[in-house]
Amino acid sequence: MAPRIARSTRRDTAHLRNTRVAGSGSRAPVLVLHLNYGVPRRGLPSAQSFRRWAGAALAAAGHAAAAELAIRLVDTREGRALNRRYRGRDCATNVLSFPVELPAGLRTPLLGDIVLCAPVLAREARQQGKTLRRHAAHLTVHGVLHLLGHDHRRARQAAVMEALEIAALARLGLPDPYRLP
Repeated sequence: MAPRIARSTRRDTAHLRNTRVAGSGSRAPVLVLHLNYGVPRRGLPSAQSFRRWAGAALAAAGHAAAAELAIRLVDTREGRALNRRYRGRDCATNVLSFPVELPAGLRTPLLGDIVLCAPVLAREARQQGKTLRRHAAHLTVHGVLHLLGHDHRRARQAAVMEALEIAALARLGLPDPYRLP
């Protein structure tokens, strides 16, 4: 079972409740986002940015129900430990998604948890010639789509997921993340 990351108070936590998802009008479902910074916040996107990005992913995927999720930004040490424990890979990775595991028949708006490794995001953004903000937006969208059950293990699944990512980012005025800058 995946950890509930929103309960940590290691550094700084922001909770955004009862907010409408990005750009989808007054009938949009409610998004509750728990954001936890396990690293210093300096230079990292704001809670409002993460809410907009998560909302755009939900809208692009056609998720019409209320949603609740947690995002935690971590350092390389914590990212590596989580990746080793839950994926068996002994390195820090950019994003990990932990969809909620509920008993059959139980319904809740809770989607799960996303972990973003801030140093890995920063390194990848530099290597790809992108801003940290743009890369964080892409991987937040990517993580939310994983929480909704999307995957990229097979070519067909990857094509669907990438199309949703591109659509979500376009809603935010951001370019296709798979094209070179």
